[in-house]
Amino acid sequence: MPYQRGNRLPAERASKIGHLEVIQSPLVKKLCESFNNPDIVQIPDGITWQVLPKDGNPLNIIFSADGSIQTIEDNKPPFKAISFIKAALLKMDQHALGKLDKENPHPFTIRDIMKESALFHATSFPLRHVVIPDKTIYHAVREILFESVKDIGFNNSLDGAMMETLKWIAFEKWNDEPKKEIEKFGCPHCDMDRSGKSHATLPFNQESGNCPNCSNEIFITDMFGLHQNMAEDFAPNQVAFDYMSVAETLLIFTPVRYFWENRREVLKNTLLIKDGPLSLRATLAKLSAPIRRFFSYAKEKDFNIHMFGQEKSGVFFEHLQLIGESAPDNSFFYPNNTYIRNEIQHSNSGGIYGLDTNYGAKIFIKINDYNKFILNIPTGLRGEGVENPTIEKLIGFSDMVATLPKLLSNRFEGALVPIELVNGIASLSTYPSAKVLDLFSKSVSD
Repeated sequence: MPYQRGNRLPAERASKIGHLEVIQSPLVKKLCESFNNPDIVQIPDGITWQVLPKDGNPLNIIFSADGSIQTIEDNKPPFKAISFIKAALLKMDQHALGKLDKENPHPFTIRDIMKESALFHATSFPLRHVVIPDKTIYHAVREILFESVKDIGFNNSLDGAMMETLKWIAFEKWNDEPKKEIEKFGCPHCDMDRSGKSHATLPFNQESGNCPNCSNEIFITDMFGLHQNMAEDFAPNQVAFDYMSVAETLLIFTPVRYFWENRREVLKNTLLIKDGPLSLRATLAKLSAPIRRFFSYAKEKDFNIHMFGQEKSGVFFEHLQLIGESAPDNSFFYPNNTYIRNEIQHSNSGGIYGLDTNYGAKIFIKINDYNKFILNIPTGLRGEGVENPTIEKLIGFSDMVATLPKLLSNRFEGALVPIELVNGIASLSTYPSAKVLDLFSKSVSD
């Protein structure tokens, strides 16, 4: 690695002729020939494309959720860092979709759709060397996390709805017999040694309280366990990414909660779309278990919750590019655990993929050469969705397939209009958003 640029002297430059010895190697020449030969890679065995069902009914009401993040890092000591997070929820219906030009949507039409149908959530987290009076980074992030979900002091449009949704999921208030207390988690005060002991909890419907072990104040948002990755004056960038995942999840479940409590029949005609996988990593997986139980419970009550997540990057998306060209139109492939481990992850793990973290199974769908998707569709089952995959386990699959053609966008390959529009609300682009946030953070600190 070269020496970096300092305050006085320039950075070390790499050699301009150092590659000559490398490219003269016979082995390297063979590797390069193989690299440039598209016929080397073989399509894996074990792929069974099935015909998409045709017996579904299109869903009329559509919600989509997305999030975005920008982390501003000062490249001079002490290397300060602050993250800005924004998430959005958009409501549409088939009538509004029908007004849009799929290739060149008129800005005024988009404005009219978003005028009364878009909600957003925004917050920021100090990560490193940002001074919060009388607080460490550790406890400042904890409090900001709680206040963000609760919508305290933020110019958002949700009016505390995310907190109500979090309690609805965590206490399983959708059940006939909700939990009397939330699942135990590591206390941010008495588990500072990272022992992993889970003895903190809160009684029914409480947002904050005291740890039963040390009596210090705890928040319901401590159940996410983000404090386990922080030091007193340091929070990794992953903390902000994890919060964005939480915000997206709570947003997409907010209309589910509302209709379940007030107008349950509406859910039978509603499609909920999340940008990204239906998954919560690491300690966030504490929410995945009650979410899976909700999908299973709703299905037993004859209320299919129609939800999917669309993956637009990652190893599953790349695998779709490999196998999708030869797939027939209007077909789908539901991979089992062995296929995922061997052909996509290339892993020797003997466990079930996504056993604790996922609340949706991965499905490859091809409508035509320009519209191929990786969708995550709930099964309500812990791991069984990929251990013994069958179409009957995919909740609301036929109705969602019948709705898909009405959602297609012609602006990008594999694009869906609801995701495209909500992304425009939530997006914090590298430019100009990052530059604006950088200037803002510096002006505030000055």
